[in-house]
Order: sequence, then structure tokens, then C-alpha cells
Amino acid sequence: MKPTVSINDLEKLDLRVGVIESVEDVENSSKLYYIKVNIGDHVISILSGIKRYYKKEELLNKRIIVIVNLEHKIIAGKESEGMLLAAEHDNTVSLLTVDKELPAGSIVS
Repeated sequence: MKPTVSINDLEKLDLRVGVIESVEDVENSSKLYYIKVNIGDHVISILSGIKRYYKKEELLNKRIIVIVNLEHKIIAGKESEGMLLAAEHDNTVSLLTVDKELPAGSIVS
């Protein structure tokens, strides 16, 4: 297990419901997708290594949970403005999502 964090640490994360609007392959990468995610008031770009686990068509319009206040990072020459959340076990990856049709930008608390 990782070290214990305080509630103050957890409250720093801005988690939102996002809706995937587009998915592109990343040149020269067998793992990465360049994903555009609507988070309500704007669209962010996320690079994610989920290509082995999902086809592009499976991701379109999917409601997922994203961290929207993560420090931006350049990966494979593209800017990633957040992170999608997923669970992994025995080489299976599952995106975290919501069980109701909440609008893009809904706050996860």
C-alpha cells in the first residue's frame, strides 16, 4: 500500500465527469491514444496508454472520471492536460465511470 494521505491532500484533486469526444492514434506509439475530453466548460487533451485495452470506437462518448487540475505534461510531442482514471488487474484495464447519465463537468466528491 502507498503512504496514508490527509483529507487536505485529497481535496486538492479536481475530479470531474468527462465525455470522450475524440480519440486519435499517437504516431510511433503502440500504447498511446490522444483523447479529447469534454469537461463541461471546455475540452482538454489527455494522452493515455490504454490502446491495448480499448478500441477507439469503444471510447467515443464514454463518460469517464478525469483529474483536471494535474500539472500539464508533454508526452510524445503532445500536451496532456489531465489524467483519466482506470483500474487494473491481471492485464485487464477498466476505466472509472459513472452509473448515471451525469453531464460533463459534474464534480466527483
